Amino acid sequence: MSSPKGKLIAIGGAEHKGTDLETGELHRNNLNFFELGILRRVVEEAGGPDARIEVITTASTIPYEVGENYLNAFGKIGCTNIGVMHIRNRQDAMDEQYIDRIRKCDAVMFSGGNQLRLSVTDGGTEFLAILKKRYKEDNFLIAGTSAGAMAMSSTMIYEGNATRAHLKGEVKMTSGLGFISSVIIDSHFEKRGRFGRLAQAVATNPSKIGIGLGEDTGMLITEGNKMEAIGSGLVVIIDGHEIRHSNIADIPDGNPVSIENFKVHFCEKGNGYLIKERKYLPEASEGSIVPKQVDVE
Repeated sequence: MSSPKGKLIAIGGAEHKGTDLETGELHRNNLNFFELGILRRVVEEAGGPDARIEVITTASTIPYEVGENYLNAFGKIGCTNIGVMHIRNRQDAMDEQYIDRIRKCDAVMFSGGNQLRLSVTDGGTEFLAILKKRYKEDNFLIAGTSAGAMAMSSTMIYEGNATRAHLKGEVKMTSGLGFISSVIIDSHFEKRGRFGRLAQAVATNPSKIGIGLGEDTGMLITEGNKMEAIGSGLVVIIDGHEIRHSNIADIPDGNPVSIENFKVHFCEKGNGYLIKERKYLPEASEGSIVPKQVDVE
């Protein structure tokens, strides 16, 4: 199978735009816009400040506020060719105006909120099929923050209280949007203490690489394989390929999980990782082409 020509940028988030699935609380945006630095990279990878970027607010329960925040944030870095898609249900996802817009844009940006809304709303639609086709065949960028990042993979965490994540069955998994099949992504990683959550997800899916994204931090993924850490925080990579002992298949739900021989890597800005080779790169340029910087001032 050929490598996708498009790129993914998965961002760990900094503010929650929707309902916190761990506490059931609705959080408003305190947008000290965390992504201003990362948004510059999104713009660069999309083709520069004139690129057409469509923001998709499906995951959020406050989509109009979120959409306005993104318009303002992109505007601050000189980008005005930005659209917002308030796709709220499957009928919206089948709307010809949205389908036409994603055929013509250079990039999409999935907002944060509830990742299950993304998979339930877009799964199996022509809208998602076109996004996948463009990602595979075109120089097309798909970015997402928080829930929008977690939904990128084929296997997605949709719920799981971090304080109980060491117990079997507490981490809930389902199918994501399926842009990449070889990883499982978690967001707000260290701030919300989600190491155990991602570890259990990888333990039950040891063929996948776990990517734990800190806030104000992301991973650029090219060719479906080469990763580069961006932003100011930490990315944690969990590799379960060499697990020797695991009790997770044999214990009842609610019992503590026991796992031997996880491999864990910490990445800061500029570090890289090759997913297929399971190889850590101190410099992302060792395994991937560093894109030409575009001035978006």
